[in-house]
Amino acid sequence: MSKPLRHPMLRGLVLALALAVAANAGAEFSVAEVQTRDNGGMLSMDAQIDYGFSEDALEALDNGVPLILEVHVQLRDADAWIWDESLVDQRLRYAIRYKPLSERYLVSQLPGDGGTSYVTRDAAIAALGEIEDLQLVSADRLDPDHEYEIQIKAALDIEELPLPLKPIAYLLPSWKLSSGWTKWRLEH
Repeated sequence: MSKPLRHPMLRGLVLALALAVAANAGAEFSVAEVQTRDNGGMLSMDAQIDYGFSEDALEALDNGVPLILEVHVQLRDADAWIWDESLVDQRLRYAIRYKPLSERYLVSQLPGDGGTSYVTRDAAIAALGEIEDLQLVSADRLDPDHEYEIQIKAALDIEELPLPLKPIAYLLPSWKLSSGWTKWRLEH
């Protein structure tokens, strides 16, 4: 038989964690679409990632906390074992931040991209999820008799959050945002 939680601080912690789990219910990242094409002898990829941020992450963004996202892209032989080398292994990093003086959202590719400004948060998040014309590999490196797949994972980089926010991000599931690995067959 379990004993009821009598200590008010413990009850408060349990309630806070339960509310955090409930707030995270609709938050998820997913790779919605991937398309590849031969672009002048180079294999290029377009992708659409749907970023469903948690309420906690959106609140932090609206209060000036930049959110850093990492998109990991791999091109592998479809029959490869986990320890086999990838033909392509790229990590793309993006930042989304709110600029209160201009009341705009800025989306930029890291490092060093000046970024593009958006009036609404929804428009900025939609633009954040569009990857266009990413060059992967020279088409002549692909064996036409082999099957290949593209594996993509998008995740919020908790390590890039400001120091006071990191402990909370490690504890609450509303900050552990990732698409997990998705696999797409390469059409070539």
